[in-house]
Amino acid sequence: MQEKLEAAQSWLVERPDMDTLTKLSLLLVGAWVANFIVKKVLLRGLLRILSYTPAGKDRQAIERNIVARLANVIPALVIAFGITSVPNLAEELTIVVTNVCFAFIVITIARAISGTLTIVNTLYERQPQAQERPIKGYIQVAKIVIYAVATILMIAVLIDKSPVILLSGLGAMAAVLMLVFQDTLLSLVASVQITSNDIIRVGDWVEMPNLNADGDVIDIALHQVKVQNWDKTITFIPTRRFISDPFKNWRGMQESGGRRIKRSLLLDQQSIHFLTDDELKAVKRFRLLKDYLQNKQQEIDDWNQQLKDEGKEPVNTRRITNIGTFRAYILQYLENHPKVHQEMTLMARQLNPTSDGLPIEVYCFTNTIVWTEYEGIQSDIFDHLLSILPEFGLRVFQHPSGIDMREMTRNLNQSGTKSSS
Repeated sequence: MQEKLEAAQSWLVERPDMDTLTKLSLLLVGAWVANFIVKKVLLRGLLRILSYTPAGKDRQAIERNIVARLANVIPALVIAFGITSVPNLAEELTIVVTNVCFAFIVITIARAISGTLTIVNTLYERQPQAQERPIKGYIQVAKIVIYAVATILMIAVLIDKSPVILLSGLGAMAAVLMLVFQDTLLSLVASVQITSNDIIRVGDWVEMPNLNADGDVIDIALHQVKVQNWDKTITFIPTRRFISDPFKNWRGMQESGGRRIKRSLLLDQQSIHFLTDDELKAVKRFRLLKDYLQNKQQEIDDWNQQLKDEGKEPVNTRRITNIGTFRAYILQYLENHPKVHQEMTLMARQLNPTSDGLPIEVYCFTNTIVWTEYEGIQSDIFDHLLSILPEFGLRVFQHPSGIDMREMTRNLNQSGTKSSS
């Protein structure tokens, strides 16, 4: 056997091309065998062992194939160190193959680290505090740094120079790099401020009218924040705009447990008057006004008694008005409403008169923040108030419509016909 091997070696030495081809083939076969052993034997056994641990059962780790990606380093190492053993190869070719193998190893390790960081972010997002303190921006910055270092190392390996030489040349390119990566740098600063100051979180309802964004934050990344609007469209907002531009975050409302109702009824000012005895008797039927009318009447009577003889003239006395009684009714109605939050601000107030009527504003909070329920509660309150207005002798102000103008014209025509006859 020994003699046959020596004879074969002598035969190959006499034929340099065949010797090179044979040993190059053996090197490739050796790399393939190393790859087979690592992936089919060692890697499979390692994954089977990991399957009994929580990390091995995680779907993200399996899908990323980080361990399998790192296994590609072994055949690359075999080729890198074995290529020098292949005879009759040009020195330049040997150097190129070696450098390419080491560059491949660098990018493989960088991709594996990047995949690991992705898994870290995915696992972190499952934690309760992830919405308050997202780390996706930091993960992306770390990936950028890793790939930047990997690029420098790959270039250094391919040109067979020290990475220090490349790094020394970066000083002159700093201005260019800052210009190229200015968005990344600004976004990084914005991400740090957003996280440290807890400006926005995933799940927050934000409103930024100048960018037509009004909806829930569904993702916070390094360069942009993704907002799903109420019409289900997606708005991508640069992260730094949340530092430089004004916007509204509705988180405070959501955490308070109540949502504000702030809407006015515009009343016809000509319908405002003092209540007559008959009207006063009519409004005393309201259970919600019983205490108010008693206290108010007592207060007015005490006031009027001090006027003595001057109190005989109605113009000198205080009397109950229909609009004041209506405001008291609104307040009592809200205080007894089961869907109105009683621990928050609650009032019915009169605003400045306008050409469109006298505004009576309802200001309160519902005891729910669910949009559909909030709109239903608000509508029910104003349905009731609009319907109860005639009981107080009040009217809602409304501009004349086409029907009003036709009715007015008809009345004028009928009056003209009667006068002519």
